[in-house]
Order: sequence, then structure tokens, then C-alpha cells
Amino acid sequence: MTPYPTERTALFIDGANLYSAARALNVDLDFSKLLEMYRARGVLVRAHYYTAVIEGEEFSPIKPLVDWLAYNGFSVVTKPVKRFTDAQGHSRTKGNMDIEIAVDMLELAPHLDHMVLFSGDGDFRRVVQAVQARGVRVTVVSTMKSQPPMIADELRRQADAFVELHDLLPEIGRARTPGAAPNVRVFDQ
Repeated sequence: MTPYPTERTALFIDGANLYSAARALNVDLDFSKLLEMYRARGVLVRAHYYTAVIEGEEFSPIKPLVDWLAYNGFSVVTKPVKRFTDAQGHSRTKGNMDIEIAVDMLELAPHLDHMVLFSGDGDFRRVVQAVQARGVRVTVVSTMKSQPPMIADELRRQADAFVELHDLLPEIGRARTPGAAPNVRVFDQ
């Protein structure tokens, strides 16, 4: 039995950040089991997954995952990757989803009791503080067990609770299999 069986919860998954954390731990994540885990703990109102996508590519490695998530209970938020040239003349890409996550967190705050943010990005400290001021508990999921740690200290301290991703792996993860074909339920970006 969960301590808050009627608690209205939403998940906010920073896809690129969670991918980096899982990769640093050398694991794959099963998003179907992730949904099951949070549905068993309360009322899961929404599960958002945010990622940037490269437009115009015939095959994008993120496309099967994005499609699977969209058909299996996630609200997928995407935006195109932007290409630019840095001061040294190197071609770079940018696909930050921080604003989209922050806006959705603020918009949903009046309808939730608990938010779970899957990211270690310190830029989220202020939005976590803002939704806490609206009476919403915030749990941050990331890892300190990687080198370097994937969680910003200021975000971990601001959150009501910090959950070590490594501790969730018995429920939602499995060791990476070198050379294995990616499973669409497994995060692969």
C-alpha cells in the first residue's frame, strides 16, 4: 500500500538527461514498467516525455521510442534540433527542452499533489521552487552514482525528495546488452 493512494502525480522526463544518467549507469530503462510503478503508487495524471528530434532524417534512432511512448500512455513533447556554428567554426546542435518542461510544470501545478522530475539539470531549481510554493511536492530522480554525478547539488537540495535512479533499477531497469538490438520500450537516444 502506498502512503498516498489518492495522490495526483505527474512525471516530467527530460529525455536527454535521463538517457545520459542511464548510460552512465550502464543500464536500459523499461518505460512500461516505469508507468506501472507510478500507477501503483497513486493516481498518475500525466507522464510527459521531452526530447528534441532531428528533422529531415530518413531514420532517426529516437523515432521508434517516441512513437512507442506516444502510443503507450506518455504525452510526448518534441521540438526540432537547431544547428548552428560556434565561434570556432564548429557545427553544433542544440535541443534543450527546459522551457517546455518548466511551462508544463507550472501549468499543471494547480491540478497535482506531486511532481516527479527525471532530470539532474540545475536549471530546474527555480521551477521546482515555484511549484512547491503552489503546494506541490517535488521528487527529483537522477543519479549520484556516476562519475561525475548527474544531479546538480542545488536541484537535489531544492527538491522535497531525491530518488537515486540506481535504486529504481530493480523495478524499471536492466543491464545493457552490448550489441543487442534496441527494444523500443528501452530508452535509446
